[in-house]
Amino acid sequence: MDKITILIVDDHAILRTGLRLLLEAQKDMKVVGETGSGKEALQIAEDLKPRVILLDLSLDDLNGLDILLELKNIDQQIKVLVLTMHDDEGYLHKVLERGGDGYILKRAADIELLTAIRAVNRDEVFIDPSLTKVILKKIYNTHRKEPIEEEEKEILSNREKEVLKLVALGYTNKQIANELLVSIKTVESHKARIREKLNMSYRSDLVKYAIEKGMLNK
Repeated sequence: MDKITILIVDDHAILRTGLRLLLEAQKDMKVVGETGSGKEALQIAEDLKPRVILLDLSLDDLNGLDILLELKNIDQQIKVLVLTMHDDEGYLHKVLERGGDGYILKRAADIELLTAIRAVNRDEVFIDPSLTKVILKKIYNTHRKEPIEEEEKEILSNREKEVLKLVALGYTNKQIANELLVSIKTVESHKARIREKLNMSYRSDLVKYAIEKGMLNK
């Protein structure tokens, strides 16, 4: 089994050490590097192309949000999971805008962090459970500009809208299948059709679409 290669980017050495111990204890994960410098993070990402990068937004040398953009420009296959102390809807919105694949608070339990890493590795968006519903609804209300046109509402079937809403809320394929009482294969088929209809390849784009169309307020 190929291991999930991980780069840890945080300016607190003690936290990096703790994260490394936690992650390397997992059979499916391998830490390939760690740094407290944004510049070093970009160089390591360029050289090693890790699958997942744990990124703190507050670094000494570079702005974490700017680093996020540059990391995604290096390779779109790199998954950037923001690990932060900022329990703030504004930061979450900015992370999603810049193509971030996940947002989890540092106070999260170990199991939630491991779940988040595995989720983004599967090309799923993961948002800290304590933030998901409340913050995403606030983001929609804050940034809504105009009513959804009737023809836009009909792009997706009702079932596809249900699937997209759960995707935006951070549900895994298995959780969506359990929620809708369908098979995982059926969920994957719905998601493929959603991507095709909306002409969107990345889950971060699907999340933003759901927010903009008000699907999380239903």
